[in-house]
Amino acid sequence: QVQLVESGGGLVQAGGSLTLSCAASGRAASGARRVGWFRQAPGQEREFVGAIDWSVGRTYYAASVKGRFAISGDDAKNTVYLQMNSLKPEDTAVYYCGTSRYSGSNFYSRSQYDYWGQGTQVTVSS
Repeated sequence: QVQLVESGGGLVQAGGSLTLSCAASGRAASGARRVGWFRQAPGQEREFVGAIDWSVGRTYYAASVKGRFAISGDDAKNTVYLQMNSLKPEDTAVYYCGTSRYSGSNFYSRSQYDYWGQGTQVTVSS
């Protein structure tokens, strides 16, 4: 069964905004302490975008998106949001949501996350 459902991807103009959501259920939600966002651009490997720790609401961001992106969560809905502002063409990628039972310092590592969503395409036109 589906554990993570992502939505909100699409086309947006450079400088515009877009909000992605990731709804977790089942094992992907149970015991999850951290939710991370990663993206994979054409010709590149999957890279860390940001993460949020559920218990304390602490967020982490990659340098490339810090100040432009914001992560928030709704624990009642088991949903995490990635609000993207001032989008650039270089933000074009498939965005993935992952959940983790870890809450250590390696929030940027793909290996930390146990479950992943299907990915949603974000395309920023210039």
